[in-house]
Amino acid sequence: MPSIKEVKNRIGSVKSTQQLTKAMKMVAAAKLKKAQDKVLQLRPYSKKLNEILANLSDSVNNDLFSQRDDIKNVLIVIISSDKGLCGSFNSSLIKEFNSVCSENSNPRNTTVLPIGKKAFDFFKKSNFEKIVDYWDTLNVFNYEKSSEICDFIISSFIEHKFDKVSIIYNEFKNVAVQKTVSENFLPVIQGNQIENTVNNNYIFEPDKNKIISDLIPQTLKTQFLKAVLESNASEQGSRMTAMSQATDNAGELLKELKLTYNRTRQAAITKEILEIVGGAEALNN
Repeated sequence: MPSIKEVKNRIGSVKSTQQLTKAMKMVAAAKLKKAQDKVLQLRPYSKKLNEILANLSDSVNNDLFSQRDDIKNVLIVIISSDKGLCGSFNSSLIKEFNSVCSENSNPRNTTVLPIGKKAFDFFKKSNFEKIVDYWDTLNVFNYEKSSEICDFIISSFIEHKFDKVSIIYNEFKNVAVQKTVSENFLPVIQGNQIENTVNNNYIFEPDKNKIISDLIPQTLKTQFLKAVLESNASEQGSRMTAMSQATDNAGELLKELKLTYNRTRQAAITKEILEIVGGAEALNN
């Protein structure tokens, strides 16, 4: 049985941990509200851009729509977090990445573009080709940074450095649920390949091809920004849930430690009483 001092030290340690996890839960909840608002504001805009692009894609010839018959080189963008303590948020991304690689006929031709320190640290030790210019951009991520990364990806695709580009990230559903998804980024999926697409007739001014050439990059940049914002909201939701569970677990552990402390203290008192009684009887004899 541990000593009273050891049990008291453990109780103090668990209490400190519980205060820390409770504070992290509150911080995550505050950040989640801001991240959730950004996602909800961007979703309708991104959805409408994708619908317009899908409607126009069938009648326009563009390199970004071209489906490569022989897919040799694949680029996978994986959006993780910079910090841990967010449950299975990052491990589910790696699991999805391994699943995507298993579908690739030649995983050696896969290049990884990590965004976030956790993904960078994981792939730093792997044998995959890596593009490490953008992994530390999460703290300053905005539309300009999304444009910079997308310009690089688009130019690499046009130059046939990559035949396919996918994005792996966690999509925000609610505080308790985040869905890990793998989305096709390039080539752009044409409207006849998408179910439930409504065809609309548009009047173009000044020119259809000019509008399409400007619309495609803007849509891709918005789609990329949305993926990062979804990931950020999912991270805060996952961290909030993980810290809530950690706080509850610390509370349960405290109950057990207090019982142990009371039993240890009771055993020590009983032992002292027996020693006193034994000493008194020895004096009487």
